[in-house]
Amino acid sequence: MVIAASDPPSRVQPQGEQRVVFHGLDWDSYLHLLRLLPQSRSSRLTYDKGLLEITMPLEEHEFARCLIERFIVILVEMLGLSLKTMGSTTLNYPQFQKGAEPDQAYYIQNQPLVKGRSVDLAQDPPPDLVVEVDITHTDIAKNQFYAGLGVPEFWRFDGQIWRIYRLESGVYVEGDRSPTFPQVPKDWLYEFLRMAREDEIGAMGWLRDRFSV
Repeated sequence: MVIAASDPPSRVQPQGEQRVVFHGLDWDSYLHLLRLLPQSRSSRLTYDKGLLEITMPLEEHEFARCLIERFIVILVEMLGLSLKTMGSTTLNYPQFQKGAEPDQAYYIQNQPLVKGRSVDLAQDPPPDLVVEVDITHTDIAKNQFYAGLGVPEFWRFDGQIWRIYRLESGVYVEGDRSPTFPQVPKDWLYEFLRMAREDEIGAMGWLRDRFSV
């Protein structure tokens, strides 16, 4: 029996995001709002069956988001994998009444299916890995949300704890290692983030050196 991993409890944290929540917004109104907003913006939208959350990332959020992206890119490079980065591309699934602009989304295992072209979510699989930084409380149940979209692997970071979820029988199960990067212990990310607060270039060199030890 597979037991779904519930969303982690909120903890008192430094403020990493500002959020505005709207209830009772239908799908067409959400799409209309998306069209009105500029393409280049720092805010990110998540829509889940009538609930719209607009997130404005602050410095702590962006620090972690950017460094986790560098962490992933280095892992892909050192392990000889392929990568298509989606960034915060809007992922809309009208059949589920869900839409998201995650902090990061990647095709790795399925990169050959989507390389060299724009992704069509009506036909293509969802990203292989989605990353969300949620330092302050979010009203969206992200575990249920991304499991419902069929995202195989989901990382959540709350500013202190990195949680790794893999999809099993339609629900997320928390694990100690990434199924995409099983060679990488969780301590590596914590050390990478700690070192990067002092020297980002040095932290990237340290991570690359881990693969030659």
